[in-house]
Amino acid sequence: MKPLLSYIYPITKTIESKYSGTLEITWYNGKKHLNSKNANYSYGSLQRILKFGLEKVEFSKINSILILGMGGGSVIKTLRNHFNYTNSIEAVEIDPVIIDIAKSEFGIVENDHLKIHCADAFHFVETNTKVFDLIIIDLYIDLLVPDQFLSTAFWDYILKTKSSKGSLLFNASVKESHITNVESLINYLKTKVYKVDVYKKVNNTNTVVITNSL
Repeated sequence: MKPLLSYIYPITKTIESKYSGTLEITWYNGKKHLNSKNANYSYGSLQRILKFGLEKVEFSKINSILILGMGGGSVIKTLRNHFNYTNSIEAVEIDPVIIDIAKSEFGIVENDHLKIHCADAFHFVETNTKVFDLIIIDLYIDLLVPDQFLSTAFWDYILKTKSSKGSLLFNASVKESHITNVESLINYLKTKVYKVDVYKKVNNTNTVVITNSL
């Protein structure tokens, strides 16, 4: 009944989170979305933005994926359903409330090909010893990318976590006030001998950064 009624008016329930504040699970036009106060977290504009970036990735070279900032898991469904990716995925999400929402509302559960870590992304890459062929970085609190995820220290760990021929996909910014920091980061990545492509105003909002090994 909810999917049908959502074509007439949105149906929303709210859940409180220590990390993300008030989260909203909303049925709208027959589809369920996960939103924060000001931003879509999963299954809406965010899914379209990440799909745009993934279309630039050569999946024939990808055998392992790390997702930093799982949210409700929409990028996992995009990888499985739109790109027919069947290999290993590891996802990191700091918020246990969101992990529970991903499971109970969107069917994102661990299995032989998906491992979910409830952890801080900075600490995870700082201590991680594995490498991945594709790392998707989508680390937001509402509209804000926390400063530590724009630091060169964090990105040095990211670069060590990426395989030698792997790729990075960074959902970088939605706020104009972050553009200077994002541009500084892009220039830093270029010094690491990576091909860096920058797409601005994806879905009329976000900056997306994609790097590939030369």
